[in-house]
Order: sequence, then C-alpha cells, then structure tokens
Amino acid sequence: MSSPHQYSDTDRAAVYRVIAERRDMRHFLNDPVPAEVLQRVLQAAHQAPSVGMMQPWRFIRISDSTLRTQIHALVESERLLTAQALGERNAEFLRLKVEGIRDCAELWVAALMDQREAHIFGRRTLPEMDMASVACAIQNMWLAARAEGLGMGWVSLFDPVALAALLGIPSGGKPVAILCLGQVAEFYPAPMLQLERWRTPQPLHEMLFENSWECRAED
Repeated sequence: MSSPHQYSDTDRAAVYRVIAERRDMRHFLNDPVPAEVLQRVLQAAHQAPSVGMMQPWRFIRISDSTLRTQIHALVESERLLTAQALGERNAEFLRLKVEGIRDCAELWVAALMDQREAHIFGRRTLPEMDMASVACAIQNMWLAARAEGLGMGWVSLFDPVALAALLGIPSGGKPVAILCLGQVAEFYPAPMLQLERWRTPQPLHEMLFENSWECRAED
C-alpha cells in the first residue's frame, strides 16, 4: 500500500537516479559554475540534518590561486605519505588520480565549527555526531551538484592541523574535506576506484544484520 505522502513515480525515479549516479570526480573542465547554480548547491548543503540543529558546518571558498597551490602541496605531501603507509600497494596507489584541485572551477573546504562543546543535545555520549552532520551536508551538496550536471570530488588526503593553520580556522575548528566542484566532460560509469580495480564494492546483503552482529539478515 503506497503512502499518501509518496512522491510521483517520476520524482522518485529522479531521487534514486541522482543517488545511483553520484560519483567522486577527479577530472574537471575549467568552465565556470554559474552563480545561481552554485547558490542552489550550497543551499542544499545547508538544508542537511544536524544533531540538535547545531549546524556545525562551515564552508570556505578558495578563490586565491596561491592558496589553491598551497592546498595542492599539502595534499601531494599526504599522498606520498599515504603511499608509503600502504606498503605493497604503494605503486598501485601512486598511479591513481586522487584529486582535481588544480583543474576544478570551484574549490571549497568544509570544516567543523569551533566551540562545539557547548552543544550537548545528541552529543553527550556521541560527540562525533557533529562530524556526521557535516558529512550529511557534504552529501546533500554532492547530490545537488550531480542533479545540476556538476562533478564533485571529496579529497581527504591532508594534514588537518596544517590546513587549519593555512586557512586561519580558529582553535577547536577542524577542516573535514577539500571539495572540488565543477563542470566535467563526462561522469564515470561506475565509481573510479572500482574502475581502477582498487576495491570491489560489497553487496548490500553483506552489510545487513538482524537483532545482533552475529545474525545476518535474511534476503
């Protein structure tokens, strides 16, 4: 029995389509993003749910070319350290394209606000829920970008202390993601790491349990 609050078949299909076709993009064109489109994408991020309605996200637009170069250098440094930490997969990892910082039209940094300790609602036993809230905002932004025909890539290869210092983020705040946003020639037909055979996605049934961790849910 369908719900009276259910969207139309066409609208539901669009929602599920944008979820399925979202990609972590690394290849960008340098064409500008129209201001009104960018505003819609940012508004979508700001409409994300957040624990206790604390809205812990802060978005910093990187419009200075020198600063963009410095951010790229931080990411490159961490890329090399990550390769070392991967051991036998070192060379395989170094062949991957892990960011589009120098190519994307729009570069943003998503960060956690400072003074988060004042927010207790929903965080007394799970203080990391502020990070979960920022992740929801980023996901909203990602889905809105895909619906607008824009690519977005989430870069997490950086030292958060160094990036915070570079951007003047106050004590207690923390950068969470470098976000590359812009026009793309095409979207990957599948997640890039799957196409590059870095990792095979696991099926949903492997993640489902019932009543306890030891009891897998029946299909």
